[in-house]
Amino acid sequence: MTDESVKQEQNGKPGGEMSVREAGKKGGDTVRERYGSGFYEQIGRKGGQATRERHGAQFYEQIGQKGGRVVKDKYGSDFYEEIGHKGGQKVKRLIAEAKKILE
Repeated sequence: MTDESVKQEQNGKPGGEMSVREAGKKGGDTVRERYGSGFYEQIGRKGGQATRERHGAQFYEQIGQKGGRVVKDKYGSDFYEEIGHKGGQKVKRLIAEAKKILE
């Protein structure tokens, strides 16, 4: 088996080429191994702070409302009632479990 056929066998593409998705995953895995998974949390927080400084706190309110309208249009207004009920039931269950543990 030649080196070229090994490359093709590894990812099913001629010349060992990777898709953008495969390359992104490989890069992300390498970063996680090198810096740890907390690294993504740190850079996300820095990005959020920079965005807030650049666009102001109202920016998040605006994009949240825009996203909310899209979800409402896609799933209907009853969707929020359903997920709110599910969330409330989960909180109720978690509180009951915590009380049992404390007793």
